[in-house]
Amino acid sequence: MTTDAAAGGRAAPPGALRRVLSRHWYAWAMTAPVVIVTLVLVGYPLLRGVYLSLTDATEANMGRTIGMNVIPATYEFIGLRNYVEILTSATFAGRLTWTVVWTAVCVALHVGIGLGMASLLDRPMRLRSVYRVLLVLPWAVPAFVSAFIWRYLLNGEFGVINAMLRAAGFAGIAWLDDPFWAKVSVIVCNVWLGVPFMMLAMLGGLQAIPRELHEAAEVDGASPWQRFRHITLPGLRPVSSTVVLLGTIWTFNQFPVIFLLTKGGPAGSTEILVTYAFREAFEGIRDYAGSAAWGMVILALLAVMAVVYRRALGRQGEAW
Repeated sequence: MTTDAAAGGRAAPPGALRRVLSRHWYAWAMTAPVVIVTLVLVGYPLLRGVYLSLTDATEANMGRTIGMNVIPATYEFIGLRNYVEILTSATFAGRLTWTVVWTAVCVALHVGIGLGMASLLDRPMRLRSVYRVLLVLPWAVPAFVSAFIWRYLLNGEFGVINAMLRAAGFAGIAWLDDPFWAKVSVIVCNVWLGVPFMMLAMLGGLQAIPRELHEAAEVDGASPWQRFRHITLPGLRPVSSTVVLLGTIWTFNQFPVIFLLTKGGPAGSTEILVTYAFREAFEGIRDYAGSAAWGMVILALLAVMAVVYRRALGRQGEAW
């Protein structure tokens, strides 16, 4: 009897699986193309990158075809050597420090300015819909187009911003040629790109907070700051917790702004981790294994950051 029961228990899951598939076949059919495309476009490159990061693959030893001649690959498996070299190098420490500073400053400005604009647009005013459209335009423009526009505006000799400074009697600034001002320039450009998304997200969160809470608090004598602190901020937490995480990930990997505006210069002062990984793979003697290892390190850093962030929210009672 026990054997029969065990056999029946073993046979149950396939039957249950068939019932689920037969009951929800339409949902599976609709999601299957997305799953397949994701596996092809994300899954395979990820697994290939993990494998290459454990080898010494470069442009010189990768397999290739030249005319009728097929040159086989000669790279070898070397284990974790690439990771050890990255994590123990001064380059990694310097690039990581600037990447963290760049991300923290940009996200803080995204949230602060976006919340301020959302608060203004949440109030009744004339032409509010026009203002919303105008403020969303920076987000609608592709990032590479915006980067080229800012590169023209910040040009030290012919840029519009320096021309305005000189017309006002001030000396021009080497926006893209001085390490400090280059960092300021990429931050300003990225903030201009990222604020509209944060503004829209925060505006949606503000409109979801019941007006009755603010009215009741005002009747009880709460000041505007008290209402903002005890009603607005807690009411925004479900939205802000998600958009802050997304904004952090996007900014940490913001390749177009850095590469197209300053190319990581001057002298590597604005180089972040993702642009350095790109250079490893596509400039000079192409180090595919090293670039893949850099990519895996970036992925690990973002995964750890997301887990820590989620646990911190969990300790504050935030439901995910």
